[in-house]
Amino acid sequence: MTKRDPNYIDVHVGSRIRMRRQLINMSQERLGELLGITFQQVQKYEKGSNRISASRLFYAAKTLGVPVQFFYDGLPDVDQSGGLSESSAGDDFLASMMTPEGIHLAKAFKDADSELKRRIIANLARMVVDLKT
Repeated sequence: MTKRDPNYIDVHVGSRIRMRRQLINMSQERLGELLGITFQQVQKYEKGSNRISASRLFYAAKTLGVPVQFFYDGLPDVDQSGGLSESSAGDDFLASMMTPEGIHLAKAFKDADSELKRRIIANLARMVVDLKT
């Protein structure tokens, strides 16, 4: 890692900020307003190119309606006791859910206003996965 490369923890935290912001349909501009920063700074946090301070992360968690730990959940190579460990299959799932498509799917599921609609979304996803190409 060079001095200019973002730290993988900063990238992970930033991607979790972006994922949560998008899940609640909040723009970068609005999050910036609520945190007292520019939307460009929000972009830098989300990319991991700038580190977010502890106090700002606290206020981001409060603004986005999640505990601070949410931003660290799924962090690669950290086990439950706080020590380093091997990557797990759960890391692949979280990585796929943090893509634009994964966020879109999660939003569609969250926004479905009935159990029937959520069941249809889940069944459709299973059918697509099971397709033989």
